[in-house]
Amino acid sequence: MATLIIYYSQGGKTDLVAKTLAKNLNASFVRIHDLKKRDGFGNKFLSSINAFRENKTKITPSNVDISEFDTIYFGTPTWAGNPTPAILTIIDRCNLTGKDVIVFATMDSNRGDSNVSRLEEKVKMRGARVIENFTLATKGKSPEQIVKDTEAVIEMKDLKMYKR
Repeated sequence: MATLIIYYSQGGKTDLVAKTLAKNLNASFVRIHDLKKRDGFGNKFLSSINAFRENKTKITPSNVDISEFDTIYFGTPTWAGNPTPAILTIIDRCNLTGKDVIVFATMDSNRGDSNVSRLEEKVKMRGARVIENFTLATKGKSPEQIVKDTEAVIEMKDLKMYKR
């Protein structure tokens, strides 16, 4: 069995965190793409409302086969203190019964804790056991600093002990 990182990233910061995790933990990863237009001021405002309301969205891939993995990471940016519609959509399509899950959120502000709390609730409702969580502030940070911060979280949370 192995580790899989499932994540959504709009601006690339969550993508960088997920790929840094994958590299350091020898994990596979799947990036979820939201098929709804999310850029531009008006769309970002509506996207925040969608996140707050936990609206689902059309995504690709529409499903992810997690049967070969026993540890799953779910990662997302924080929108209005909430997980993104894309990550909520894929979580609702996964049978997480018996899976160990780690959730993480990137954030520009300090509202990532509510995001990971909601992610934990969602994956538990799908049968998972949450074994760890973390948030990572990314606002104004260079890609190099985001990689260093992610590697620091891996060490601080001892995430390597969860890989098999």
